[in-house]
Amino acid sequence: MKKLPESDFEEMFSRSSGPGGQHVNKVSTAVTLRHTPTGLMVTVSDSRSQAMNRETARRRLLRKIKDAAEAKKKALLAEAARERRRKATRSRGTKAKLVESKRRRAETKKMRGRVA
Repeated sequence: MKKLPESDFEEMFSRSSGPGGQHVNKVSTAVTLRHTPTGLMVTVSDSRSQAMNRETARRRLLRKIKDAAEAKKKALLAEAARERRRKATRSRGTKAKLVESKRRRAETKKMRGRVA
């Protein structure tokens, strides 16, 4: 995966919650990292250290961006396969079977008509 420019990321810091005592209550250790082009966001408050949370947030966000790109690629491949199947022509034998089953179905429906 190519290196993403720093300008694509937006960092926000807030006070964390949970264990950590006075340090957590007074210092903004929770890190929210946002990738501006995709709009994907990650918030990390796993540790008492802001630096460690920044690193963890960066790793998680990069993983999330990679997963989103892979999902998009898979969707495009699936769409192409669907289109290929839709455009495929039926063989002569398959067409004949289809027409025959339609003919039988029509006869069955005709039998349902009103009895005089």
